Order: sequence, then C-alpha cells, then structure tokens
Amino acid sequence: MLAYVARRIAATIPVVGVVVFTVFLLLHQAPGDPAAIIAGDSASPDDIARIRLQLGLERSLWVQFGEWVAKLSHGDLGQSIYSHTPVTHMIAQSAGPTIALTIVTTALAVLIAVPLGVMAAWRAGSWADHAVMVAGVACFSLPVFLTGYALIYVFAQKLALLPVQGYMPLREGLWPFLRHLILPSACLASVYIALVARMTRAAMLETLGEDYIRTARAKGLGEAAVLLVHALKNAAVPIVTVIGLGIAFLIGGVVVTESVFA
Repeated sequence: MLAYVARRIAATIPVVGVVVFTVFLLLHQAPGDPAAIIAGDSASPDDIARIRLQLGLERSLWVQFGEWVAKLSHGDLGQSIYSHTPVTHMIAQSAGPTIALTIVTTALAVLIAVPLGVMAAWRAGSWADHAVMVAGVACFSLPVFLTGYALIYVFAQKLALLPVQGYMPLREGLWPFLRHLILPSACLASVYIALVARMTRAAMLETLGEDYIRTARAKGLGEAAVLLVHALKNAAVPIVTVIGLGIAFLIGGVVVTESVFA
C-alpha cells in the first residue's frame, strides 16, 4: 500500500512541474509590464528600468523560473505588487475565514442534502422526489455570485437580518461568528446541496434494491431503521467520496464568495 502511494506521488511530480512551468510561461507571455504597473503612470523610463532590475525581469526565463522554484521550496512566495506585503502573510490572514466558511458550508450542506437525498430515494417517482430534483438542478445551474447577490438583497437589505460583509472570529462568541457566516455559507451550500442530494439519491436507489434490504423489511424492521441503519450505511461510500471531492470545490467557491461578501 505504501509503495503504491509512493508511486502515485512520484508520478504526480512531473505533471505538477509541467503545469507550474506552463502557468509561469503564460504569465510571462501575457500583455503588460509588471515593472510599469508597479512604477505607476507617472514613472520615468529610468524608474521602470530600476524596478525591472530589482525584480530580475531582465534575466532569462529559465533563470527566473529556477529562482522562483528555489524561493518556493523555502516557503517564500514573494510580495504582492499592490499591497507590498508578503504573499504568505496575506494567505495567513485569509486562512481563518476561509477554513471557517468551508467547515460551516460543508456541515450545512451535508445536514440538508443527505436527508433530502434519502427522502427522494425513499419516495422515488413521487412529487417529493421530483421537487428535490428540480430544486437541485435549479440551485446547481445558478452562478454562485448571482445567488450571493440575491441573498444580500433579501436578508441584508430588505429584511436587515444579517450583515452584508465582515468576519467575526469564534472567540468573539458563537452567534456573532455564525451571523457573519450564514449568508456566504448558504450561498455556497445551495450548489453543494444539489450535488450531494443527487448523489445520495442515486446511491440510495441502488442500495434499496438489494436483497438484504428486502430481508430487513421482511424481519419487521421499521422503515427508519431500514433507511438509516442498513441502506444509508451501505450507500455511504459514494456519498462520502463526493463530499470529499466537494471540499476542493468549496474552497474554490469560497474565494469567489468572499469577494462578494468581503
């Protein structure tokens, strides 16, 4: 097992290297001069040349890439050309809100999506099943930023129930912490709920057709015990898998949502 994991990790190193170099090359081929952007509109050619020298932009592309990789291996991500602060410091500042928003969104989505998926599978073909699937398709089709603006308009501007922006750490209290996370979490969860609910329904439908489910019902077990103890437990593997894959989706969506609620 360890040898397999080691081979898989070793196989990803060349792929990561090619992707990193391709992105590095594309950034250098993009129009615009970083030195001119940093210097500003009123800068003289000498000022721009001095900044290019400081950034090492006059060196060859391979030398620049090698220096960047060397700094990256030591945890040096450079400085922002806009705020002039270390990138690692900027990431550290956003890590707390990003992790909190991801955890709350995941918990909210799973607590809503899994029961909806179980109910849809249990009542397959009924109006409840169709309602869950239609709502899931609608939520999955809406862009995250559009859902965010709609939530802001209703719950922040019209009803004045929740703040539009900001973040309160957990040490300030549970309610202030959750109050600032409800809107962005609901925005992200609307898409994630649709994904998890559809996967839960599909996995449960397959499981409910198994022989051991009919045997459990023949023994006189209640429907709740059949659904939750026998069916959901055996259908959990694909559900947990899509939840795990969705964490990466959520982290990417958090970046977009934070730009709306920031």
